[in-house]
Amino acid sequence: MPDPVLVEVTRGGRVESRHAGAFAVVDAEGGVVLSAGDIERPVFPRSAVKVIQALPLVESGAADRFGLDDEALALACASHGGEPRHAAVAARMLAAAGQGVAQLECGAHWPSHAGAARALACTGAEPSALHNNCSGKHAGFVCLACGTDTAPAGYIQPGHAVQRQVKAALEGVTGFRLEEGSHGIDGCSIPTYAIPLRALALGFARIGTGHGLEPVRAAAAARLRAAVAAHPFMVAGSERFDTRVMEALGARAFVKVGAEGVFCAALPELGLGVALKCDDGASRAAEVVMAGLLRRLLSLGEAEEAVLAPLAAPVLRNWNGLEVGRMRLAEG
Repeated sequence: MPDPVLVEVTRGGRVESRHAGAFAVVDAEGGVVLSAGDIERPVFPRSAVKVIQALPLVESGAADRFGLDDEALALACASHGGEPRHAAVAARMLAAAGQGVAQLECGAHWPSHAGAARALACTGAEPSALHNNCSGKHAGFVCLACGTDTAPAGYIQPGHAVQRQVKAALEGVTGFRLEEGSHGIDGCSIPTYAIPLRALALGFARIGTGHGLEPVRAAAAARLRAAVAAHPFMVAGSERFDTRVMEALGARAFVKVGAEGVFCAALPELGLGVALKCDDGASRAAEVVMAGLLRRLLSLGEAEEAVLAPLAAPVLRNWNGLEVGRMRLAEG
């Protein structure tokens, strides 16, 4: 059975485009509370699982060894826009481990935040790996290697001690066995493993509650969630969905985008995890679905609703600022 249409895009009073997909809302015992589509088909979660990938950094003691603060821990969970503050914190993380930007193996690209890219270009400088949206995660990997007295070179390879720890954390949190050699390669060059939405949602329910995790891992998850709640800017940046939602909801929700239409969330007060995937890889549709689920699942105050409601039904405008259409959750 094909996945159902989750989001419609309108123009001139007609539906112009449709986005199909699937989502799972699961409790920490593994019970499915709400779902649509095929939640058993493995999907690549991409950057949506960075909080799980950051667990070994805290569990190992490396974060404490190098004095990483909450800003740094939040950046380790980030897909950021390459704004100056993001790049500065990534550089600070590396320096704490006695390393520099040359140690990063994520590659360089221009900041995805347009203003930051323009400002950098105006200086005549070229972007470095610090501007890569995954530089915080990679700086965390370098710190993990150094903090466990492992040579960081090659830390992106599946056989490196860092990636073996990351893989073990993914398996332990989601409860899904990741077969050796079954990985793809992520945009930042680390291994990425396909995991069913049901297992991803279970993993985020555990991240949000600590239920089903060993005490050290549960404490690490709570510490990372608290860091992100304290510094939501570090996780994405100016005007980004993740930052806007977590600025509004604080510790009530941890949300994280992944490439190709993936989104995951932990809702600690409800003991629930959420995982979704838009089949066509459209992030714009994934944001609408996540905003809609948050509105459905959480009891929102007026200020919280004022932030979430427009994200669940965004207005589409042309270059003259004229409203030309809307996005909306499909009925059913």
